[in-house]
Formats: sequence, structure tokens, C-alpha cells
Amino acid sequence: MIDRAAAQANVSELRSHIGFWLRFVSNHVSQSFARKLEGSGVTVAEWVILREMFQAGTTSPSALADSTGLTRGAVSKLVDRLVEKKLAHRTEATEDRRFQDVGLTAAGRTLVPRLAAAADENDREFFSRLSEKERQQLLGTLKKLVAIHDLSKIPTA
Repeated sequence: MIDRAAAQANVSELRSHIGFWLRFVSNHVSQSFARKLEGSGVTVAEWVILREMFQAGTTSPSALADSTGLTRGAVSKLVDRLVEKKLAHRTEATEDRRFQDVGLTAAGRTLVPRLAAAADENDREFFSRLSEKERQQLLGTLKKLVAIHDLSKIPTA
């Protein structure tokens, strides 16, 4: 018979893991932002692509895949949805239909700053109770972990 107390003594507590707390905070921050986006008609994943396109100007789906760490198929589906919502446009190269440029429509360019303000508000709601020094330390620590582990895929969900 297994000694249950002895077995439990060797199993770390769920709440003793940094990953648990990162996920806990991340889920709440992300869910709050998703609720803020509901009225805009775009998802968090679509927001990421919109924001990248806003920064890049006219670009290619493969460049978006590279900048976000998403697969080209995932980017293609997200761009399709944004085109359908008239927030982005797609232009095929005349000499080779496999190549295309994508960019924001006027509606997309107008929407991005509003959504960026919602993202800023979301950050303020979650992190404003930290001092400026604490926010910078947290940001620095997270960026250090990204660099150490060579992380590149932007979270979209």
C-alpha cells in the first residue's frame, strides 16, 4: 500500500510555481483585454495582426508570420478575417499570384489607435498599483526571460 502522506510530501504545491502565477496573471490580463475588444468586432489574435500591420505598413503575410512567430497558415486565416471585416486589404502580385501584399484599410488604420488605447488602459488597470520601479523591474525580468529562452512567438490567445 502506498503511503499517501509520503507521496504528497514529494509533490510540490501548485501555487509554489512561478509559472502558475505568471499564467494566473496573464489569463486575467488577457481576458480583460478580450472583453475590452468585444465591441470592436476583433479578437485578440486579430488585434496582434492589426497592430503589426499598422507598424509595418504594406507588408507580406510571410513578414507578418516572421514578426509574430505565427505560422503562415495562421496569419493567412487572420488576414482573411480582417479582409472580410474590411479592416485590411490584400493585393496579389501581377506576375505571381502566390505573392501578395497586405495592408490596412482606412477603417483598420482608424481602429488601431482606439484598440491601442484600450490595451494601454488594460495595462493601467492591472499594473498601476505597482510603483514605476516595480513595473520596470517586472518588464525587465520578463524581457530577460524572453531573451534567455529565445522566445519569439507573440501570444495571441
